[in-house]
Parts: sequence; C-alpha cells; structure tokens
Amino acid sequence: MIDIKALVSDFEQVAQRLAIKKVSPEALEILKNLALTYKQTKQELEVLQAFQNKTSKLFGTYKRENKDVGELKSMLDENKAQMSLKESALQEVEGQLDEFLYTIPNLPDEKTPKGEDEHDNIELERILSPREFDFTPKEHWELGVANGWIDFEAGVKLAKSRFSVLRGMGARLNRALINFMLDYNQKAGFEAVVTPLIVNARALFGTGQLPKFEEDMFKVDSQFEQEQSEHDLYLISTSEITLTNLYQDSIILEQDLPIMLTSHTPCFRKEAGSAGRDTRGMIRQHQFDKVELVAITHPHQSDAMQEKMLHTASGILKELHLPHRFVQLCGGDLGFSASNTIDIEVWLPGQQCYREISSVSNCRDFQARRAKIRFKNQAGKNALAHTLNGSSLAVGRTLIAIMENYQQPDGSILIPEVLQKYL
Repeated sequence: MIDIKALVSDFEQVAQRLAIKKVSPEALEILKNLALTYKQTKQELEVLQAFQNKTSKLFGTYKRENKDVGELKSMLDENKAQMSLKESALQEVEGQLDEFLYTIPNLPDEKTPKGEDEHDNIELERILSPREFDFTPKEHWELGVANGWIDFEAGVKLAKSRFSVLRGMGARLNRALINFMLDYNQKAGFEAVVTPLIVNARALFGTGQLPKFEEDMFKVDSQFEQEQSEHDLYLISTSEITLTNLYQDSIILEQDLPIMLTSHTPCFRKEAGSAGRDTRGMIRQHQFDKVELVAITHPHQSDAMQEKMLHTASGILKELHLPHRFVQLCGGDLGFSASNTIDIEVWLPGQQCYREISSVSNCRDFQARRAKIRFKNQAGKNALAHTLNGSSLAVGRTLIAIMENYQQPDGSILIPEVLQKYL
C-alpha cells in the first residue's frame, strides 16, 4: 500500500507521481478526504473515550461525599451512546478507506519515465549480438512440433487452449533449464526454497494480487461463498507470492538483511487481461514453469539489490549465449506493486524481435506495508523493509529462445553446451 500519511501531507507530489501510472487526481482526492474523515472521526471518538474514562472515576468521589450519582450516570449513558455511534461511523469510513486504498498502485520512483504503454519503454543496453542465419529461421511452435518436443493438441485435450505438453527432449531440456537456473542462483547467493503452489488470500493481498487482480487468479477453494475471505485458496501466479510472504507479519533483525531467495514453481494465470495476445505457441500459457528471485532488504540496499538480481538473470542468458537487452519500463507499463521495473527481453529470430523473459522490480516498501514485513534497526525501532522480485527466468520462454536461436538448416536444434551435463 502507499503511505496514506504521505498522501495527506504531500498530496500534489503523490498525485503527480501516480499520474504516471494513470491514477486520476480525482480518485486520490476521494482517498485523501476519506483519510481526513477517518482521522477526524477517530479523534472525536478518543475525546468521548477520554470523557468516559475520566467521568467513570468520579463515582467513588460522589459516593464518599454522598452526592447523587443519577446525573453522573445519565451523562455516562449519553456519552456511551455517542461512543457507539462514533465507533460505527469510524468502522464504516475505515472500510471505505481500506477498500479504496487497496486498489491504488505503488508510487513510481525517479527511475521510471513517463509513458503510455510498452511503446514508450526505454532500451538501456544490449547484451550479445543476434546470430546471422543463412536460412529463414522458423518460429518455436513449428520447431517444437517438428522435433516432437511440444504437443499442443494434447494440452487442449487434457485441459483447454493455452496448455501444452512437453515430451522427450523438450521435457528433458525443460528440467535441465530449471536445475541450471537454480544452481546459478544459489552460486550468486540466493537460498533455494520449495514453497506451496496454493496460497490463501492473505498472501495474495500482501504482494498485491488481491483484491484488484482476482480475475487473473485460479481459485481452488472457498469456505465462504458470499464474500472473499483470507481462508480462500488460489493457485499461485508466481513464487514471488510465497517467497515474499514467508516473512509476512515478521520483524527481521537488521543484521539478517538482505534475505535472498530463489525457487522453481509451476505458475498459473488466467491471463484474463490478455485475450487474443500470443495465442499461438508457448509465449502466453495458463500454466508455465518459472524460476524466481526474491529479496528483502534494508531500504538503503534495494537499488543495489535490483542491479544484482538483474545481472544474475542476465548471467544465465549469457551462459546460454542468448542475445538479450535491458528495457526500463515507463509508468504506463509498470506493474501494480512495482516502483520501477527493468525487463530483460530475449532475441527470438523466428519472430525477428525481442520478447520479455524476465522483469526485475523494486517494490520499495509497498508490499512490506501490506504484508507487515519489518526490520529492527540499530536504534531498536521497527521500520518497513523493501521487497524485490524478478524472474530468473521464465523457463518456457527460455526453452523457446533456445529452439529459435539454436535451430539448424535441417530443422534440428542444438543443445547449449552448458546444459548438456544436466540432461
């Protein structure tokens, strides 16, 4: 969540920064007024509570002095009734405030440029040069089917469209990539973790998937059909959710920071907001494997950690000799929880373009405020940590990149040398 105190005290600057993410000043004005109403109502309740406490103590004095307590009791009864009304009003405005606040995205930081969509993103750097082909390179779906690596029809038969089956060398290479990525990340200092594939609503709220993006989630269980509950269960869309929420409601010692984690999981997304995009092949699937990096840091460490995570993911692509580039996302293309994001896009010769294979995001204290992830600083006070996440990498897209970049004139596909020991 954004800091509501900052919104109230520095409205113009917060509104200006959120305008980059297309949040209207009118919406923020409503939020600000709700926050001010909540603060005023709470103060009025505290005055009534103070009166109740102070006046209640007068009963003993009245009795000792043989004074009539009837008038005193009437005042307390009237004040108690006013307290009850004020508590109801406070609860109502708090609910309205929370409901509105939970839908407001994170503030973009100074690294995030203005822009409407992906066309306004800024290329930062290119790593490795694309191979020059002396034949017309094919796209991955044709190569995958021809080599018996991917069975799209079986995926539809077993589930529906946007599911696929890997077979033979396709399945072996998928497993090899996962193991190679995890080994690489561990050598870079990230602890390997195995987490559940199913999480509760509380975890999804902590990292920002709920309540705004519930339509993209696969819900698997609900104890309460009428309303969303923190006991509702969902398939994860990324292990960012589980890795980050390992530390929800925690106070971490400052000397234990940074915490650096990596995990492989299948991920599940309805892709409700992506209808009609990338319907062919494995670019946009409802189920896909991903190796994730997550870090929890001191606020002063998060910029350096983002660089480390970016170059860790890039290092894997270098080892695989896959050309790629870094792209700074503009505000209009920035994710809900991210303060700034750098994408890694890999070169796909069959499509003759770069495609996203990783996003490395610094969320600052946005997720930490939602999930209550704090650390105890040297002064003994609790402060919000910073959280970061990044794909390292999307396994299916890496497999696609290998197929297209390592294809041969006869349609066969070479295996990168670094993966051969994992087969």
